[in-house]
Amino acid sequence: MSGLLRLVPDEPEPTHDLATATAAGTARSRTRPSWATDPIDELAQELAEVCAVAVHPDEIAAVLEADGLTGEQITERYGRADAFELAAELYARVPRSHPEPGPRPDPWKAHPARFALRALVFTLPGFGYALAAPLMTGTRDGYGLPLGTTGLVASALVAWAWNQGFAHRAYLRLATGRAAAGRCLQWGAPLGALLATAATLAAPRTTGVTSFAAGQALYLAAATVLLVLGREKLLLLTLLPTAAGGTALLAVPLPAAARIGLLLATLAAVTGTAVHEIVRARRTGSADAPLPRLSPLASLPYGLFGLGCGVLTTLAALGDVLRHSPGARTAGAAVIALTLSMGAAEWLLYRCRSLALAALTRATTTRGLLLGGVRVLAFCALVYLASLAALALATGALWHNGPPLTAVRLTGLLALGTVLWAGLLLQAFGVAWLPAALCLAAAGGETTAGALRVSAPATVQLVVCTGAAAALLAVAAHRLGRITTHR
Repeated sequence: MSGLLRLVPDEPEPTHDLATATAAGTARSRTRPSWATDPIDELAQELAEVCAVAVHPDEIAAVLEADGLTGEQITERYGRADAFELAAELYARVPRSHPEPGPRPDPWKAHPARFALRALVFTLPGFGYALAAPLMTGTRDGYGLPLGTTGLVASALVAWAWNQGFAHRAYLRLATGRAAAGRCLQWGAPLGALLATAATLAAPRTTGVTSFAAGQALYLAAATVLLVLGREKLLLLTLLPTAAGGTALLAVPLPAAARIGLLLATLAAVTGTAVHEIVRARRTGSADAPLPRLSPLASLPYGLFGLGCGVLTTLAALGDVLRHSPGARTAGAAVIALTLSMGAAEWLLYRCRSLALAALTRATTTRGLLLGGVRVLAFCALVYLASLAALALATGALWHNGPPLTAVRLTGLLALGTVLWAGLLLQAFGVAWLPAALCLAAAGGETTAGALRVSAPATVQLVVCTGAAAALLAVAAHRLGRITTHR
C-alpha cells in the first residue's frame, strides 16, 4: 500500500519568489514539489475499498462520476484529463484485494427435468410423419419424393421463421403481463398458421400432402402458444395420441383411418388447449393497461435466425436427395438426434450463464474474467457436443432407412448443432443480428454449393457449418469476457 502513504519531506522547504510561484501555479495540475501532499493519494485512500475490489478501471470511473466529479474538477484538482485517466491511475496505485464472495442467489438456476420435457415435446411430433404415410402416397416429384413435398418443406420453413420471431415478441409482451402476451398470441398464432399454409399452395401438390401441411402449420402455431406460456406439460398431453400411434407402428401396422384419426385427435387437442390458454391469459390483469411500444423490427432477426436454422436442418435431412446422389435417402436419424438435443441445448444455455456469473465473482482481473468465460463456454459446448454425438449414434443404430453415419456426417452434424447452440446463446446475451446473418450466410452457402454440385452435401455441411460455428463461438467468448454481459 506504498501508493497510499504520504510523502515525507527530506529537504528544507525552499523559498519562493514571484516567478517561481507563477510557474508553480501554472503547472500545479501536473507536478507538485516533493513536500506537497498528492491529492490522488488522498483520493486513493478515500476510495481504497472501491479500488481494491475493482476488476477494471471503468468500475472506478463509474464511482467517480456517481460522486459528481466533473471533468473541470478532475483537471483542476488532480491534473488528469478525465475520469477514465484518473481511474486508471487509482487502479494502478491501489493493490488488488478481493474478499471471498459470499453465497448469492443464482438467477440462472434451472432444473434439468424441465428441459428433458421440452426435448420430448420437440421430438414427439416426428411420429406424425410416420402416421401420415398414407397421405404421402401417389405421384412422385423429380427428386423421388411425394408430390407436394416442396410445398410441405416451404410451409415448415415459413412456420419456423414466423414462430421464432413471433415467440420472441410474445415473450417481450409476457414481461409486462400475461394479458399482454395473450393479446399478442391471439393475433400472431392464427396469422402464422395462415402464412405457412399459403406457402404450401404455392408449389405443386396433392390433397393428402396439402392437408398434412395445413395441419402441421396449425399444430406449430398452437404449440408455440403453449411453449411461450410455459405449458409444456399440457403440450405433452396433447401429443399422447400421436406418440401412442407412432409407438404402435413400431410393432404392428395400423389402418389408414386409425392413423388419420390419431393425428386429428392431437391437432384438435393442441388447438383447443392453446385457445383455452390464450383466453385465460387475456383474463389475467387489465386488458386496457398501456403497453410499451415495440419496434416492428425488434423480432425480425429472431425470425431470420429461425429461417436460417430451418434451411440448414432441411439440407442436413434432404441434401443427398436434392442432389440426386446415387442411392440417396433422407437422413431422418440426424434430424431426430438434433431435435432431441435441443432440450440439452436449452439447459446448457442456463448452465453457461450460471457458470459465467460464478466466474465473474471469482475474477480479479479483466484477463481473468475473459479466461473464466472461455473455460465456461468450452465446457458447455463440449457437453452439448457429447450429448448430440451420443444421440446421433443411438438414433443411427435404430434408424436403418437413412444413410450410414460416417465420420464426415457425424462431424458435420456436430458443427450444425454448434451453430444452433452458439446462436441461441448469443441471442440470450441480446445479440440477435449477428447469429441471424451468419446462419443465413451458412444456409445460402450450402444451398449454392448444392446447386453447383461443388462437393458431397455432407462435406459442404461440414465445411460451412464449421466456419459459422467458429465465428459464433469467438463472438460468444468475447461477450462472456465483458462485465456488462452479466448485468
